Amino acid sequence: MAFSLRNLSVLAYANGFTLWHYKAGNDNFSRTAEAGYFADAADLLCEGDMVMLTGSDGGRIVSVAGQGRRIALVPLA
Repeated sequence: MAFSLRNLSVLAYANGFTLWHYKAGNDNFSRTAEAGYFADAADLLCEGDMVMLTGSDGGRIVSVAGQGRRIALVPLA
């Protein structure tokens, strides 16, 4: 399954920070971590935002890194 903007939702917003949820359906974490997977949402996601991600292999919380079409989601350290 490719990225679907319809599956991206805002959970909370304050002071320029957004907490998102993305339901990846049949995609697993390695698929959602591929370069360009979230490129269609690059105008919405900001570096430092957090995404609660659910996929075929469970759930995790990730952070938005990068900007523009090079945006990526990285695991929290």
